[in-house]
Amino acid sequence: MATPSRKTSTSSSLVSKRALPRDPSSEVPSKRKSSAPPAPPPPLPLQSSRPFVEGSIVRIVMENFLTYDICEVSPGPHLNMIIGANGTGKSSIVCAICLGLAGKPAFMGRADKVGFFVKRGCSKGMVEIELFRTSGNLIITREIDVAKNQSSWFINKKSTTQKVVEEQVAALNIQVGNLCQFLPQDKVGEFAKLSKTELLEATEKSIGPPEMHRYHCELKNFREKEKQLETSCKEKTEYLEKMIQRNERYKQDVERFYERKRHLDLIEMLEAKRPWVEYENVRQEYEEVKLARDRVKEEVRKLKEGQIPMTRRIEEIERQRHILEAQIKEKATDIKETSQKCKQKQDIIERKDKQIEELQQALTVKQNEEHDRQRRISNTRKMIEDLQNELKTSENCENLQPQIDAITNDLRRVQDEKALCEGEVIDKRGEKESLEKERKSVGDNIVRFDSLMNQKEDKLRQRFRDTYDAVLWLRSNRDKFKQRVCEPIMLTINMKDNKNAKYIENHISSNDLRAFVFESQEDMEVFLKEIRDNKKLRVNAVIAPESSYADKAPSRSLNELKRYGFFSYLRELFDAPDPVMSFLCCHYHIHEVPVGTERTRERIERVIQETRLKQMYTAEEKYVVKTSFYSDKVISSNTSLKVAQFLTVTVDLEQRRHLEEQLKEINRKLQAVEAGLIALCERNRHLEHKDNELRQKKKELLERKTKKRQLEQKISSKLGSLKLMEQDTCNLEEEERKASTKVREINVQKAKLVTELTNFVKICTSLHIQKVDLILQNTTVISEKNKLESDYMAASSQLRVTEQHFIELDESRQRLLQKCKELMKRARQVCNLGAEQTVPQEYQTQVPTIPNGHNSSPPMAFQDLPNTLDEIDALLTEERSRASCFTGLNPTVVEEYTKREEEIEQLTEELKIKKVELDKYRENISQVKERWLNPLKELVEKINEKFSNFFSSMQCAGEVDLHTENEEDYDKYGIRIRVKFRSSTQLHELTPHHQSGGERSVSTMLYLMALQELNRCPFRVVDEINQGMDPINERRVFEMVVNTACKENTSQYFFITPKLLQNLPYSEKMTVLFVYNGPHMLEPNRWNLKAFQRRRRRITFTQPSQ
Repeated sequence: MATPSRKTSTSSSLVSKRALPRDPSSEVPSKRKSSAPPAPPPPLPLQSSRPFVEGSIVRIVMENFLTYDICEVSPGPHLNMIIGANGTGKSSIVCAICLGLAGKPAFMGRADKVGFFVKRGCSKGMVEIELFRTSGNLIITREIDVAKNQSSWFINKKSTTQKVVEEQVAALNIQVGNLCQFLPQDKVGEFAKLSKTELLEATEKSIGPPEMHRYHCELKNFREKEKQLETSCKEKTEYLEKMIQRNERYKQDVERFYERKRHLDLIEMLEAKRPWVEYENVRQEYEEVKLARDRVKEEVRKLKEGQIPMTRRIEEIERQRHILEAQIKEKATDIKETSQKCKQKQDIIERKDKQIEELQQALTVKQNEEHDRQRRISNTRKMIEDLQNELKTSENCENLQPQIDAITNDLRRVQDEKALCEGEVIDKRGEKESLEKERKSVGDNIVRFDSLMNQKEDKLRQRFRDTYDAVLWLRSNRDKFKQRVCEPIMLTINMKDNKNAKYIENHISSNDLRAFVFESQEDMEVFLKEIRDNKKLRVNAVIAPESSYADKAPSRSLNELKRYGFFSYLRELFDAPDPVMSFLCCHYHIHEVPVGTERTRERIERVIQETRLKQMYTAEEKYVVKTSFYSDKVISSNTSLKVAQFLTVTVDLEQRRHLEEQLKEINRKLQAVEAGLIALCERNRHLEHKDNELRQKKKELLERKTKKRQLEQKISSKLGSLKLMEQDTCNLEEEERKASTKVREINVQKAKLVTELTNFVKICTSLHIQKVDLILQNTTVISEKNKLESDYMAASSQLRVTEQHFIELDESRQRLLQKCKELMKRARQVCNLGAEQTVPQEYQTQVPTIPNGHNSSPPMAFQDLPNTLDEIDALLTEERSRASCFTGLNPTVVEEYTKREEEIEQLTEELKIKKVELDKYRENISQVKERWLNPLKELVEKINEKFSNFFSSMQCAGEVDLHTENEEDYDKYGIRIRVKFRSSTQLHELTPHHQSGGERSVSTMLYLMALQELNRCPFRVVDEINQGMDPINERRVFEMVVNTACKENTSQYFFITPKLLQNLPYSEKMTVLFVYNGPHMLEPNRWNLKAFQRRRRRITFTQPSQ
């Protein structure tokens, strides 16, 4: 490969990007780590003596930007070729140019936030671009804050805003968003996707004069306005013609409308006068009612004056009545007091009568008592005589004692047997209660076992429904099997300690945990045929070994393993039926797998090396140890234990069977106890019956023995009673004499009381006579008062009727007055007169007075109209009939007609203005089009000439033309690129689909090269556009780039590529920037470009001699 005359390099390590310090005599961009000494401050903007174009990039500085710590790049004025392997940071320089010149992050196609461009792990980054300017270079600095995702801008080290930076960049004709000027790596494929219109716009902005794109935009705006004006004029013209035609159609209807309106005006006048006539009629009626009301008012006054003497006489009689009633009340009080005294005397007399009666009753009682005593004495003497006779006839009872003693001995023996029997019954009942309690306890334990078993079965049903259904079938069909069949292993296993369930579940597979265990192959086939084939249930089944493994001893004693923390083998952690235990020992070697603790895990390496166990468990892990067949190397793996799900519920089936047998034995004992208890109860009833018979016999003998003694006691008792009765005697004559004396005394007192009572009765009679006289006087007064009140009521009734008549007349007056006011108000409203406004004299015919004192005047127009309501109504009917003859007329037609007349006039004026405005726009379009289209055609022709020459030099064909479908549609103008890469094909338009990726890259590159000499932009950037080209096209394109970009007075060019072909031509005006990285890069302070070049020259000179 040829060596360029000017070459600079950028280097960086794999760990972090680092760059060499800039040598004053070289043009090497520098990269520094953050830990390196700080870079010298950038020079102040100076005018450069090099052939830079206005706006070219003189210097690029990056700090903490993408892959760079600190890097400074100094490009040349012509072609700058940046070379480096993928990932070294070439495109980072392109990103720095875009973002440093106020480009949008999204345009790069990498990230949409500027903070993502800062180097990872850094909080801030910086990009600085120095642009050539004849008046003094322009330095733009952008500092990026990651946390805020914001940027700070500086121009020549002075703070500014992004808008000012954009204006400065635009003034230098730099367009980082234009693909014709700035084509980043991620946007290369989008160039071919540009539409013809977008390509024209980008080309105008890139190489056209500044006013060309502005003219184009003006043309598009003018054309849009022209289309709007043409459409508006056309619509207004059509609308104007329709309006004129419609008004001609409605002209006759308008004339008929006005004829109808004349009749309606007359109707309106009649309707206006009618309220005045109505008002006058109501006013006259009001005056009549007012006069009648005044007459009735006078009549009411006279009636009220005639009632005054009558009222006074009634009041005088009322006072007399009150005096008489007071005297009557006074007499009634005296009569009441006298009556009370009479009653008191009567009460005393009655009490005296009662005393006499009580004395007579006491005497009668004593007489009766004496007669009763005599009768009882006689009866007692007779009873004593009868008892003495019975005592003489009673037999001798001394020979009854031996019989009584014999019965007593028999009774004592029966009672002893009865007590013994009752004791045995109590013992039997205690034994029964004890057995019943024991049976209840055993039953509760069985229920508890069944509850635990149900929990296990519920888990089985929830997870493996088919297996659960098979268990139910097995329990109902055990008679179909010859040998023992065990339910699924997870139901038959019973953990001794629930904490150890995780070891068993992690050791035994889930399929085997839900498997049925058979001792016979034939039984298993019968089971699977019924369950799998007939019932379509998915279940698992296994066969236990013929010879039992359940009691097989482990290969090594557990005592040997206890020093490593092992406390048991898996087999000892649970109980299971013999077939299940035999199967697990045979297939899972549970008798060989020990279980350890946390202590085992702590010394696991030693355990593995010393014990050579194949499987083992610690507190929370399972270890599997294998030995390589080739190297004899021990390989171990461990897994964490899963939480137990099925075996946490423990059910001891053996204990449950023992409880069932115990329950049967208890029931048998209970039956025997109940049978014995029934026999004892029967015997006890027999002894009770015998005891009752003996007691009855003994009672009869005792009664016979005690009868004589009882007769003697009764005779003695009766003699004592007789003696007491004979001693209790009474003197009836003395008692009768005393009673008579007391009655005479009481009668004397009673006679005196009767005399006093007679005097009080006479006084009371006199008071009654006086009271009757007063009552008669009061009755006469009340009669006179009633007559006066009757006359007064009659007069009041007449007064009320008259007053009611007055009220009705007054209400009628008020109603008529209100109606007058309403009619007057309505009449004034019809005539458009205010409430206080008077009608001028020349419009008045008469001035009637309304009740409220205001004047009302119908206008003069009413003189020729009828003056009665009937005549007005007849004329109204006639005019309404005439007006109704004009049918089908709509008032809106006239309004619309008038409105359309005004609108026609307005539209005519607007149409004139629009046509003048349209002519003005057409004139502007013609002028701007001439200034835009002719230079554009010349520019496209130049591009076409360059583009065609480039393609011809590659033995291909290509052309560029200005394409449009309609010459007046300026927004659809576009640049069409047509190419062909084979002589046998025709020219085809460049599209994202027709050409291959390499062909599109070549076409894009040649189009950009065609723009290069015509370009007025200060620089162009193309990133890795040669990636899809074949070697031949890549070489041809590279030669064209070098030849075009290295001419005099061309703009600056950045060409980024990761690789180059060998033996490519280079120019002295090129600047090659190498980007290196690797683990053996020199530190920045040790890199010296001059020393490197001297060594290179020495090696080059000494090679020929060798």
